Amino acid sequence: MQLRFCDDFEDGFGWIADEFLRRCSHALVADGRVWLIDALDGNELEDRIRSAGAPAGVIQLLDRHNRDCAALAARLGVPYHVVPRTAIAQFEFIPIHTRRLWQEVALWWPERRVLVFADALGTADYFRSDRERLGVHPLVRLWPPRRQLDAIEPAVILCGHGAGVFDEADAALREALSTSRRRIPGQVASAVRAWRAPRPS
Repeated sequence: MQLRFCDDFEDGFGWIADEFLRRCSHALVADGRVWLIDALDGNELEDRIRSAGAPAGVIQLLDRHNRDCAALAARLGVPYHVVPRTAIAQFEFIPIHTRRLWQEVALWWPERRVLVFADALGTADYFRSDRERLGVHPLVRLWPPRRQLDAIEPAVILCGHGAGVFDEADAALREALSTSRRRIPGQVASAVRAWRAPRPS
């Protein structure tokens, strides 16, 4: 699996898998401490983490996003938090799905206005219609998490599937939530095209 770094910004960085799912992980750097979010492991990752600061913890935002979170937490010698509900350091957590088979929170860093999603919203091609920069997960487009996110005004949105949104992020979030139902046909067409597209060997 090919991993490459992405989403470099003042408060962290990301790395993404060049595959259909476009799985993306992130490191947030707060007060010289590095927090990993829904982390995949990869070459040169540990060096990049340690060059950014002292590893502080690994946070898993979705119950099924195990990825390499446990292994990385053990190797770095830091706590491993699975779908946390109470604040950790600078971060708050917004319950998105609380079903038995789908437990998910979004990470909100209010001081920096950084919002991180696991699955609820993403930018991978199969999440979005042609007209969207950010799309609601295909399985919940009929019931987008509008109420949970109504009071949040992000400047940066990081996604567990696809690259982040750094330009007019709040507008992208409002559009995704308000148009999720009527853009289902466009999202389905995008997903079919993405599935048929050639993938890196």
